[in-house]
Amino acid sequence: MSEDRAVPLREPPADLEIRTESAADWPAVSAVVAEAFGSPVEANLVESIRASPEFLPELSLVAELGEQVVGHVMISYATLRNGETAKPIAMLSPLAVFPQFQRLGVGSALVKEVTRRADDRGEPVVVLEGSPVFYGRLGFEYSVPYGIHLTLPSWAPAEASQILRLTNYSASLRGLVVYPAAFDEATDD
Repeated sequence: MSEDRAVPLREPPADLEIRTESAADWPAVSAVVAEAFGSPVEANLVESIRASPEFLPELSLVAELGEQVVGHVMISYATLRNGETAKPIAMLSPLAVFPQFQRLGVGSALVKEVTRRADDRGEPVVVLEGSPVFYGRLGFEYSVPYGIHLTLPSWAPAEASQILRLTNYSASLRGLVVYPAAFDEATDD
């Protein structure tokens, strides 16, 4: 499918439950993340984020269908650096759904719930690196016009640098998003 054609949001299954993850969910979350991304790198990232001071346990959510964890999302802190000033900023990464449950509205429901909770906490913005088509349907926008920049991999389009402005958003939020050390640790071999 062409990325130009926006797919309308799908209503998630009626029996989908989204809740804060517990330590008992960690093995299932690792399985979901590894399967969704096709490698253990992102599952290692989740573990590194959990062990970091940037971890926000209340913003690490699972999606369940029946008794099965089928999806996971987390928001943790990165740093927004503008000259000599540095401010913690909410960053969504990663989002994962078991492949057989993708395109059913599970990922969208996870993103909506975790960003609602971030807004309830008073976060001004959520940043991420991801598909402009998918996240654009959920209210995310290209971050550069707002003065917020993410360093992207060479294969990613510039528009993958995205933000969701929340209730407490201020146009004074500007700078470069600096990923926490957990992101480096997860990919170091």
